[in-house]
Amino acid sequence: MRQAEWSPDQYLKFEDERTRAANDLLSAVPNQNVKFAVDLGCGPGNSTELIVKRYPHAEVLGIDSSADMTAKAKERLPGCEFAVADIGVWQPQRNADLLYANAVMQWLPDHDRLFPRLMGFLNRGGSLAIQMPDNLQEATHVAMREVAADARWAARVTQADATRSEIGTASFYHQLLRPHCQHVDIWRTTYHHPLQGLDGVIEWFKGSGLRPYLSLLNHDERADFLDRYKQRLAQFYKPMDDGMVLLPFPRMFIVATR
Repeated sequence: MRQAEWSPDQYLKFEDERTRAANDLLSAVPNQNVKFAVDLGCGPGNSTELIVKRYPHAEVLGIDSSADMTAKAKERLPGCEFAVADIGVWQPQRNADLLYANAVMQWLPDHDRLFPRLMGFLNRGGSLAIQMPDNLQEATHVAMREVAADARWAARVTQADATRSEIGTASFYHQLLRPHCQHVDIWRTTYHHPLQGLDGVIEWFKGSGLRPYLSLLNHDERADFLDRYKQRLAQFYKPMDDGMVLLPFPRMFIVATR
């Protein structure tokens, strides 16, 4: 399928909420003396900015598959270098002290090959820090797949189901990474984001999980898809007295230090 376009502005509608997990990931990195760091899947630069603030004397490189995202990141951080690259085949010119991947690895396959490969790009004492949404079985994503199966567009749209990779268990990642490092720290956190009703939930996922589906539909079909999606969400997410919906959002964190 063709790659769904990323919208920096749509993604940044929820910058504070999205950056919270990025900050939690970075705060768990044990390295104090980072000279070269790479933000893998840097997006519009909100996560890169965290790295720059924690390691003000480090050289920081951000890479992303989206030229729109790297352009936005460059506007935000003109002193950093950004490049368009595919993480799956990317290779640094020299080893890094930190490889930081916030909310990107869920879009990439073959973790059993990719993660050990990235560990090989670290200096001794360097860390691979990863955060991945672990929500494919949440009602938000089950509803996406159900609506995508509608006969009117299923032949085109259900292929978008495969754009997200299944997240392995903590045991899987520990056994995968432990032979390549001194220490592996893995944990799972469920955030609860207060959003402006069901429309707020939809706006959130229009910047991430809904992208691959909506990119395969025309304008009228997108409106119909989102209307049906909202109907399904209403079965699971009930507005509180103030009209807000509390969105549970589980995420897996991994910090592997070489």
